[in-house]
Amino acid sequence: MVVPLDSPQPVFPLAPLDAIPDREEDKPVDGLPLGKIGPMGLPEIVFGAATFSNTYNSDSTIASDIPVRTTRLALRYGINAFDTSAYYGPSEIILGTALKVLELEYPRSSYKLITKCGRYGLSQAEFDYSPATVRASVKRSLERLHTDYLDTVYLHDVEYVCTPVGPQSGHHAAALADRSAEYGLAPGQEATVWGPGDQAILDAVAELRKLQDEGVVKHVGISGYPLPTLLRLALLVLHTAPFMPLDVLLSYSHSNLQNATFAAFAPLLRGRAGIPQLLTASPLNMGLLTPNPPAWHPATRELREGARRAREVCEDQGWEGGLPNVAVGYGFRQGAELDVPVVVGLSNLREVHESVRAWREVKEGEGEAKRVALEQRVVEAFGEHVGWSWISPP
Repeated sequence: MVVPLDSPQPVFPLAPLDAIPDREEDKPVDGLPLGKIGPMGLPEIVFGAATFSNTYNSDSTIASDIPVRTTRLALRYGINAFDTSAYYGPSEIILGTALKVLELEYPRSSYKLITKCGRYGLSQAEFDYSPATVRASVKRSLERLHTDYLDTVYLHDVEYVCTPVGPQSGHHAAALADRSAEYGLAPGQEATVWGPGDQAILDAVAELRKLQDEGVVKHVGISGYPLPTLLRLALLVLHTAPFMPLDVLLSYSHSNLQNATFAAFAPLLRGRAGIPQLLTASPLNMGLLTPNPPAWHPATRELREGARRAREVCEDQGWEGGLPNVAVGYGFRQGAELDVPVVVGLSNLREVHESVRAWREVKEGEGEAKRVALEQRVVEAFGEHVGWSWISPP
């Protein structure tokens, strides 16, 4: 459950470090170390901390020592950047508590904190991009995360606030071809404010820039799902005074086996919109490419059926780790090819080990021919829905 800005905050007790188990499973497996990627010097795997919430885990899990141990193992592997949000229930609080427990071994200078503001619930009515709320949200995030600065703050899920332009679902690669004007992406449309939602985006970015000038926020960016909308807003920011590009942009669920459209947009986000740092998130496509896709997932019936076929393909091949391993490995390969870090949700020790194992297999080329062939069969399982984006907001 999202915690409103003006309500009492949950408290998770700080356990002494010597009370936290440190067993063999808490130790990293020897092997290829993670590298840094992009101008912000981020690790190739970024810790997605939305998992520290009731959306993905039970109350008993997030109140246990598992978040601290998971965070510590990630840091031991070199996964030293964390992505969270004001929207992810108690995630900021739990992550901040875990890092506070570990501060003697891992001081603030040893990791990067990335959070989001503007979204405080499921519906569009629960978004607030007003400058006052942006500032209040950042202030609360600082307190929750026990820090006096944030490495990156995104406006969260900008498509819920901006003025809608163009088709909201479908094969969005069309926006880069003969339908660019329909999406507001044609030459000459860059500075167009299509409505009050677009102005709200500009005002919120301006407030984050003020916080950046104050040294509270190091990098300013936006996040969201529909790629044409992300590109359009990035261009709008660049072509509006003070004519500065965004520092960073996060795209999710568009660099995976069902939908890899991010690869077509990345050159334009960098070149045309001038954004130096890009990230992708959710190679598991928000859980669609797992054994049990969540009931709340926005996928259509056809997409869910494609995911079922994809799981069967991996099971028939007897692939260790099944579809999740294939999907995460594919996401890491795409990230390496596009020179972008990949945000992966990590709930527990096993998931940290598995993610690093998949990354190493891809980097070292272990079983590459078999893996690539299986990836292709998984892609084919989605048929005409390869590259298809669901509607957001619904």
